[in-house]
Amino acid sequence: MTPERLRALVGDVFMRAGMVEANARTVADVLVWADLRGMGSHGVMRVPRYVEWMKRGDLNGQPLIKTTESGATITLDADRAAGPVAMVRAAELAAAKARETGIALVLVRSTTHTGAIGYYTQLGARAGMAMIAITASVPNMAYHGARAAGVSTAPLSIAVPGEDEPLALDMGSGVISIGKLARARRKGETLAAGMALDAQGNPTTDPKTASIPLPLGGPKGSGLALLIECLSSLLAGNPILAEALEGTPKGRHHYQNALVIAIDVARFLPLAEFKTQVKRLIRNIKALPANGELLVPGERGHRHAQRTKDIKLAPSVLEELTALAKSLGVEVPA
Repeated sequence: MTPERLRALVGDVFMRAGMVEANARTVADVLVWADLRGMGSHGVMRVPRYVEWMKRGDLNGQPLIKTTESGATITLDADRAAGPVAMVRAAELAAAKARETGIALVLVRSTTHTGAIGYYTQLGARAGMAMIAITASVPNMAYHGARAAGVSTAPLSIAVPGEDEPLALDMGSGVISIGKLARARRKGETLAAGMALDAQGNPTTDPKTASIPLPLGGPKGSGLALLIECLSSLLAGNPILAEALEGTPKGRHHYQNALVIAIDVARFLPLAEFKTQVKRLIRNIKALPANGELLVPGERGHRHAQRTKDIKLAPSVLEELTALAKSLGVEVPA
């Protein structure tokens, strides 16, 4: 499907499921953006799960988002909005506030799966901001040395303006993300050793039994995830991990928190000069001796998007999306 037709289809599905149109289009754009960049684990394969969360009340299709400002900080109460809706709003608010104050911090409380958070930091970078985003979620990754999930895969993204495209890092705290684990399960791909545990806490390479990702770099990955919970959830007065591990009612539902920081580059030096220095830095990195071409963060995804005219979905993803659309009365493009 062309990106345009896929965006329209996904947006229509969310609208029929009860999401207001503006929010539905935002979520569709973020999911298709991920597919365009070869990040299918965070793309439209997520649509059925989002709709499922809407049906059980975890995701609010018509949220009343509220904000509270204090100095250079903003707290955004997302009211269980779709992650892309809350995060786009947070990135825009952070950029606008940073233009006033030089630097701004936005805490996002009670949202849902945020998708590919590189979308939001790149949104800020294109507005002349250096932007950082982190996200905390329910425990789905092993804490280093534990045989059960204790922390989330806690993604981190940093993006700065570049001459043509932002220089943008988007990574998780796990060796493998939950989305990529799900893709491997769908495709029947054997996992590499040291990626995941099964439900009993045993190491496995079988995607059918693998359910708990291991932390990236052992204690480094789990430590990063733990501190992201402190900055994103505890600071917002909305703990996730402790409540989930204690089995409290709220802990049994899906929800996330996030933190976005925007830095106005022009407060420190002219934006054009900063972009020139980024270009210079990249040029020197690429000139290093190597066995092949060296890529900088975000480059592979941008190239993939540039050459992708039609998005080829995995048969299982297309089948599931088509069935969902038809069940909601949405016409599926031929």
